[in-house]
Amino acid sequence: MSVDAPILLEVQDLQKAYPRAGDPRARFGALLRAIAGRPIARLPVLTDVSFRIRRGESLGIIGPNGAGKSTLLKLLCGVLHPTRGTVRRNGSVGALLELGAGFDPERTGRENIALSAGLVGLSGEELRRSFDEIIAFADIGRYLDEPVKHYSSGMVVRLGFAVIAAMRPDLLVTDEVLAVGDESFQKKCIRWIEGYLEGGGTLLLVAHSMYHVQKLCRHALWLHEGRVQAYGDVFDVTQDYLAWHERKSARELGSDVEADYSGSEYRITGVRLNGSEDGSLLLAAGEALAVEVTLYSPDGASPHFGFGLLRADGTPVYGSTTEIEGVEGRRIDDSHLRYRLLLEALPLLPGSYTLKLHATDPEGLRLFDTVERGVTIRGASREFGMVRLAHRWMDP
Repeated sequence: MSVDAPILLEVQDLQKAYPRAGDPRARFGALLRAIAGRPIARLPVLTDVSFRIRRGESLGIIGPNGAGKSTLLKLLCGVLHPTRGTVRRNGSVGALLELGAGFDPERTGRENIALSAGLVGLSGEELRRSFDEIIAFADIGRYLDEPVKHYSSGMVVRLGFAVIAAMRPDLLVTDEVLAVGDESFQKKCIRWIEGYLEGGGTLLLVAHSMYHVQKLCRHALWLHEGRVQAYGDVFDVTQDYLAWHERKSARELGSDVEADYSGSEYRITGVRLNGSEDGSLLLAAGEALAVEVTLYSPDGASPHFGFGLLRADGTPVYGSTTEIEGVEGRRIDDSHLRYRLLLEALPLLPGSYTLKLHATDPEGLRLFDTVERGVTIRGASREFGMVRLAHRWMDP
């Protein structure tokens, strides 16, 4: 996508708030305050959301349940009006927001195709030209002439997506439609979206599947509690989001990733990662990690050093100690030793990790001190797991 491409959608300082009216008395009180011209207490759902999408761009909207994703899409499509802020659209918009939206459950699928086509702006002539294509894409067989109320959720999505596919809007807005329906139809939708994007289409996709977001989108916007938490390159944003989920899961499971040991005798007095003493480190996938630690020994003995690498949720990746590997530290003075370790070409997949550094006794049996450092791996990868295993594909 060129930075000179025209702006198709621009959102500025968008806010949506609903009255705090959870019961009949509260709703009646809100009505009286509105009649009297007095302000009504409101609950913000979205606050100060701003971004823009240029023609040909693909943007994924991610975030936990309740973050405001669906509300944002309804504002973008004009289903809701903002409390504050602006939404500017410069082209046709095709939206799949909710199952069955715009369908009459008493009418047949065939009748609803005509109804839905009119709602999305297809003319009668365009519908006649596209009707067979819509039926083939939906592929619901004999159910085409059954009332929609007899359809499964997957069949409803098939019908709705088929109409949008025939429309080929300037901007396609979808809300979790790829999570509904059987696997073959999901694959058909993905193939169509890929072709749509290759043909210059613009996509705004809401999904909980980071695989789909990374596969289909070049940029991502992370919503958290109604605010923009991060906005930018799809791999950077989705990896930060997954790391946040891992840390959240670790806290809920009571993981000791954040635990720290108080120094007693032997302790760590200095840590440098790739020459830096900063608290965390950002690495590109496949980059090396150089670790330098200084240990304090009050009795002149030589404590051992151990390290462990964990995923942010506490899952162990790898660890070892100088006692296991028969390594001796370099004596700096009577009270300090230095260990240096090089992890070459880290095979870690993109994500957030914790590096634990340990000072043990000279026998390597008792742990005295632990220091932790965060390590974030960046990279454009959709592989699964924590590490990339060396492999190659052979001729079939």
